[in-house]
Amino acid sequence: MRGHRWLAIILSVSFLILWSGCIIARPSKPLPTDTFGKRSENPSSDGRRTIDITPADSSKHYSYYPAVIDSVIIQPAAFQPGQSAVAVEALLKGAFPDGCMQLHDAEQDRSEHLIVVTLRMRRPQGALCASVMRPYRFYLRLDGVFEPGSYTLKINDIVHPFVVRGRPVDNKG
Repeated sequence: MRGHRWLAIILSVSFLILWSGCIIARPSKPLPTDTFGKRSENPSSDGRRTIDITPADSSKHYSYYPAVIDSVIIQPAAFQPGQSAVAVEALLKGAFPDGCMQLHDAEQDRSEHLIVVTLRMRRPQGALCASVMRPYRFYLRLDGVFEPGSYTLKINDIVHPFVVRGRPVDNKG
């Protein structure tokens, strides 16, 4: 009987180890801001605020600079029945180097599987600005729609390859 009890204990412990491994190996849910079309207006845990491009004040003169971008998350939309292509957006995270900088514009140029984006920020000329980093996040909807395949997004001369994955093919007769 003692041997059976040890066998039961060993099997129970083995089951618990395997079961706990399944829990640990589970992929974490994506953050709401890491899913296509989802926006968060509240500051994130790292202090980033969602910003939009706003028109410049026509009475001021500005200096223009490439926007500072720390990271890019490319988010294709989910395929819906009957769709052969989807929209794609990029979540850009960066920081303004002072209290006066703002996003100015985002110009896009697409040639098949290459998308080139120039993202610029502006600063009023002669302005006295607080020297404080202001982290931001900006959602950029890429022009057009994207069929399944590999693409290259080049933002301010930094390359970000991405893949749009198609729906699984239904092989049922």
